[in-house]
Amino acid sequence: MQERRRSLERRAVATTFLVILQSVAAIFFIADVAGDIAADGWNMHLLVESGATVALLAGVGFGALQLRWLILRARLDETAVAAARGAMSDLVRQRFLDWQLTAAEADVALFALKGFDAAEIAHLRGAASGTIRAQLARIYAKAGVHSQVGLIALMVEDLVDGDAIKPAEAKPQGNNG
Repeated sequence: MQERRRSLERRAVATTFLVILQSVAAIFFIADVAGDIAADGWNMHLLVESGATVALLAGVGFGALQLRWLILRARLDETAVAAARGAMSDLVRQRFLDWQLTAAEADVALFALKGFDAAEIAHLRGAASGTIRAQLARIYAKAGVHSQVGLIALMVEDLVDGDAIKPAEAKPQGNNG
């Protein structure tokens, strides 16, 4: 997600620069066409130059709309990520309450959900590896799973819509008759 955000930001900066450059060029061409019309009147050269100026102004407008779209897209992405983080955080907190984890077990379970192994958790908490392994065993028992993968899968399953995955036999069959 961070890479997508950086990509959108780079595109926004590049588009902003281009719109500013096109705007400066458009102002120059408008002033040049106006000066030429005032001095010489209309001719074929000014007609072509006016057409190029109009095309440049259209490019400025399109660039500004593209920039607006990029900014809105970045905001929507940030909102979606914040909502997902909030949903995951609420789910984790609720499951820990449901399983009646102690504060220490909840801390260890959170590290386990983040993918840390027992040795890493022990190092981060300043505890013995055996203590962490015992806490993990209690956490798995309370959650009704047998491993860290099972714990993570349980959380993901709660986040995913249950109807999204159906066994093959539950899917509607075409009429073969």
